[in-house]
Amino acid sequence: MKTIRIGGGQGFWGDSPDAAINQVKDGNLNYLACDYLAELTLSIMQRQKLKNPNAGYARDFISLMSEIAKEAKEKDITVISNAGGMNVLACVNALKDVIKKQGIKNYRIGYVLGDDIHHKVEGLMLDGEEFRSIDTDETMHPIVKDIVNVNAYYGYEAIEACLKLDVDVIITGRATDSALFLAPLAHEFGYKNTDWDKLAQGIMVGHMLECGGQASGGNYDYGWQDVENMENLGFPIAEITEDKFFITKTETSGGLITEQSLKEQILYEVHDPANYITPDVVVDISEVTLKEVGKDRVEVANIKGKPRPDTLKLSVGYHAGYKVVTHLAFAWPDAVKKAQKAAEIIFNKMEKKNLVYQEKQIDYLGLNSLHLDVSNTSEEMIENQNEVVLRIALRTQSIDEAKKIIPEIAPLQLNGPPGSSFFGGRSRPTEVIALWPTFIHRKYVELTQHVEEVN
Repeated sequence: MKTIRIGGGQGFWGDSPDAAINQVKDGNLNYLACDYLAELTLSIMQRQKLKNPNAGYARDFISLMSEIAKEAKEKDITVISNAGGMNVLACVNALKDVIKKQGIKNYRIGYVLGDDIHHKVEGLMLDGEEFRSIDTDETMHPIVKDIVNVNAYYGYEAIEACLKLDVDVIITGRATDSALFLAPLAHEFGYKNTDWDKLAQGIMVGHMLECGGQASGGNYDYGWQDVENMENLGFPIAEITEDKFFITKTETSGGLITEQSLKEQILYEVHDPANYITPDVVVDISEVTLKEVGKDRVEVANIKGKPRPDTLKLSVGYHAGYKVVTHLAFAWPDAVKKAQKAAEIIFNKMEKKNLVYQEKQIDYLGLNSLHLDVSNTSEEMIENQNEVVLRIALRTQSIDEAKKIIPEIAPLQLNGPPGSSFFGGRSRPTEVIALWPTFIHRKYVELTQHVEEVN
């Protein structure tokens, strides 16, 4: 029976490369898929590209490939990644340099272009497209002049088409995380784009692997103290046949694969388990089953699929002003009350400076910064708090407004409540890139496949 093994090598831009290296070495893989993109990552990459035309992609991927490209080629492991971000061609060129320096011959780099549709937006809006926000239902007209990037989340078909070109690696832009994993399965097993149950299973293979160590003992709520050898955390590997699907990991890595660890991951970012919408299929995991069939080996079954939507999600990043974040630490006794008084002093001063801001956030790190309104803020808790850090964040339209608060923080070490300390140097205003989530009909997104060969 044909069996395909896919490793989930990265969970995000900045993730550790260690697990991917281990998977290539000991994972007996056919494919390694590495996800680098998140909602606002593209906007950050676009800003990098505007400053430097050779930037705008996940350089971590090039560092990883310098470690694994030769061995992956020798073992016939195809690497698939959306590391191209906003500059797929620059990423391809950087990888070509690595391959040439290492003397790897007959190396074929496939890549997909077409998800960046910034140049089409104004024309489409003139034709009547409104690009209403998923969050607010407002039309996109007010932010058009402030747009930084516009990228469509696309599915597996363009990546599968690239695989048919006999490539060693595929670099994409904003392919969906799970499509990186579905594409090789569709290629290997011949899925049609209407095989809804098979496509749904392939999507969930990707969903289980796309967050790296989160499925294998990292960020593990159920039993984090039971995770062994976390400093050598292994990432999950999917083993797929025509009709079955298992999650496992290498024997030489730490972490764990259990029913509980996978339950946490399978529900991650899924708003409606019966209707998990992707560009390729609407997935129904409302009756999914997970069964431990061995050490670090779980079978996943009973995944169903429904027809895909006509639209694709569109990630629009736009300039939304500036932010400044400041910190002051206070010690017991009365740490929280001192911090509250300091915040009061600062905003009394800001009122005199006629500060104009769009958003304000005051947190007390150590008390309520993570749990917010459900934090335990009882009198006993406040009285016994050993220390607390006052964090004030402002968003303003102009950089000059953001600068008004900066010189008022450090002086409170001597001019405010006792027991405070200032750290990290003076804050600096930074640009805010906000997200405008919306949809676009898939007919407007034209994807193309290409190959560069290094001999």
